[in-house]
Amino acid sequence: MNNDDQPNGNPWVKSLFVWGGIFLALLLVVSMFGSRAESGPLIPYSDFRAKVAQDTVASVDIGDDRIDGKLKNGENFSTIPVANDTSLVQLLQDHDVRYAGKSPEQGSMLLYVLANFLPFLLLLGIAVFALRQVQKGGGSGAMGFGKSKAKLLTERAGRVTFDDVAGIDEAREELEEIVEFLRDPGRFSKLGGQIPKGALLVGSPGTGKTLLARAIAGEAGVPFFTISGSDFVEMFVGVGASRVRDMFEQAKKNAPCIVFIDEIDAVGRHRGSGLGNSNDEREQTLNQLLVEMDGFEANEGIIIIAATNRPDVLDPALLRPGRFDRQVVVPVPDIDGREKILAVHMKKVPLAPDVNPRVIARGTPGFSGADLANLVNEAALLAARRSKRLVAMQEFEDAKDKVMMGAERRSMVMTEDEKKMTAYHEAGHALVSVHEPASDPIHKATIIPRGRALGMVMRLPERDSYSYHRDKMLANLSVAMGGRVAEELIFGYDKVSSGASGDIQYATGLARSMVTKWGMSDKLGPLQYEDQQEGYLGMGASQRIMGSDETNKLIDSEIRELVDNAHARATQILTDRNEELHTLALAMLEYETLTGDDIKQLLETGKLDRPGDMTLAAGKPVAVRGSSIPKAGKRFSGGPAAQGI
Repeated sequence: MNNDDQPNGNPWVKSLFVWGGIFLALLLVVSMFGSRAESGPLIPYSDFRAKVAQDTVASVDIGDDRIDGKLKNGENFSTIPVANDTSLVQLLQDHDVRYAGKSPEQGSMLLYVLANFLPFLLLLGIAVFALRQVQKGGGSGAMGFGKSKAKLLTERAGRVTFDDVAGIDEAREELEEIVEFLRDPGRFSKLGGQIPKGALLVGSPGTGKTLLARAIAGEAGVPFFTISGSDFVEMFVGVGASRVRDMFEQAKKNAPCIVFIDEIDAVGRHRGSGLGNSNDEREQTLNQLLVEMDGFEANEGIIIIAATNRPDVLDPALLRPGRFDRQVVVPVPDIDGREKILAVHMKKVPLAPDVNPRVIARGTPGFSGADLANLVNEAALLAARRSKRLVAMQEFEDAKDKVMMGAERRSMVMTEDEKKMTAYHEAGHALVSVHEPASDPIHKATIIPRGRALGMVMRLPERDSYSYHRDKMLANLSVAMGGRVAEELIFGYDKVSSGASGDIQYATGLARSMVTKWGMSDKLGPLQYEDQQEGYLGMGASQRIMGSDETNKLIDSEIRELVDNAHARATQILTDRNEELHTLALAMLEYETLTGDDIKQLLETGKLDRPGDMTLAAGKPVAVRGSSIPKAGKRFSGGPAAQGI
């Protein structure tokens, strides 16, 4: 740690001076009022002479500017003498008043001086305090809003190394070169090589961009400045630019070092994208950042690392060579990466012997590093609530269901009719999924309300998928329509509920993307008809359909045809397998939750054998009455890799 990181002065000495000043002021006030209370009330000099003449005065102490006396009844008084009154002594002798002279007290003189100069001392103290606040760095002073808010993290704050980063090996390898440069800059400069001035970490939220930047600083053993992009921008024009200058000045004093700017898109957006003068402050801040990144040489040892999950909105000048030379993609981990990440987080948790990280990694496709950390934490909390000493596989399975499907709402009161409709709805999804070859396998089906849904069918892919084919998209459309079709077949046209609102939203969005983005319409061809635009002043996003009115009508017609075909396909499957639909629905009413293996066994053998449970015969009829089910909300959770219908 350098001297700039040390506190200014000893805080105990500062506190001692502050409390000493307060004590001195209180002592002054008490002494002034105390001395006045002892001397008694101030009376006119003429009244004093009258009291002496009336023989009511017992004794007096005569000073140069004050006379303190005591009456015969014990009361004190004081008066201010009149100059050149030579008859006072004779008057006191005539009336037998004991009198004595009073010498000037040093304490009284000190109190007098302090009383007169105390206001000036207070003004001087306030001025000194204001000047120190102006000079204080880090933007924490009363007038330090132009100072950088970057925080300096050292090993005292918790050292992070590459051992703490798992699942993103390619990104880590790209950044290890920066670590080698910070450790031994001369090794690269001898051959004329220059290390990149900046590295931009691009990835989805929770993939470990900030953790990776801290690991670089921890491996290199250099100071690590961290700041958010939003910390630069203020309502006053010019403040952000001032903070950028101050941040680079601090970095140069601590070189070699790393400056990490999180969410740089808050300040690095395209210039000129706003309206009026609303973005003058942000654009000035960006301009200053561009100038500063060109204002130092690579051999100064300052590495700028920034992170964002929206690289498309960044200004091109920020990404050119010489500024952020290297863009490092931090992806969502694959199954091997998820296993490594789970191993890192499980080190802090006492595990039962049956816990297998590989199995958990296979069941969590699409999970980021933050999602996996949350999964391990939820499992530990569940084990603690269940008063267990070790976290078992069951806790991880329950935690995974909670993260992917939402928390169970067993306290929600549902009528028998509502449960039956929900059971047939979810059975329709499950049955169509089983008989669609391109559909992902079913992980779990439940009619227990979770999150905003009354029930859910969760499907998980057998392996990590990075692209989706037409047959799988058509299968997903059919599965999405399975719930609505089951309601139509079992309850009738007039008793269809609003529970399929999330399914319809998903199916419409998927069909629209197939037609307008992915070129999967024979009539429209492989063209993109939809463009994503930023909203007003950069807030939100809007979709713009490109084409004539006839083209837009054809797009709507193709979307409608895709959804209608999926509805017809789901109707055909559920009509041909009506007995299996009843069997699945009865099993869900009985057990509430079925795993993928349970559904497979039930459809193959016609019964479900569980220890201590009854068996359900296939095709057993059931009397069902229609009912109105409230809107269940979206029935999809997770990303493309984990869909719950």
